[in-house]
Amino acid sequence: MSENVYQAPESNVVSTSTETTSLSVKEILFSFNGRIPRKTYWFSVLGMIAASFVLMFIAALLSGGSESAISIIMLILYVPLIWCSLAIQIKRWHDRNKSGWWVLIGFVPVIGGIWA
Repeated sequence: MSENVYQAPESNVVSTSTETTSLSVKEILFSFNGRIPRKTYWFSVLGMIAASFVLMFIAALLSGGSESAISIIMLILYVPLIWCSLAIQIKRWHDRNKSGWWVLIGFVPVIGGIWA
């Protein structure tokens, strides 16, 4: 008996192509199509948080301390950040085999945050 009984059985089933493909940074941040794994999602979220802090710091330096100028600059800078945030969240919902519209569940008070 030369067969190793502790070895994992070999499968003859041909796997379908449901694996995540490698996406470029542009596709991850600006496209609403595709899937991203957890690691890419969390690195993207951490990058967006870091970018927000850097943009706030730059806006404060450029405005010279005027609160109204800081608000206007941040409003302009947050629009692309919101777009990127929606793109990576939708890709994560796709990875969970759900429609990207599930991102809207976050707007439901209390239950939405728990569900998401």
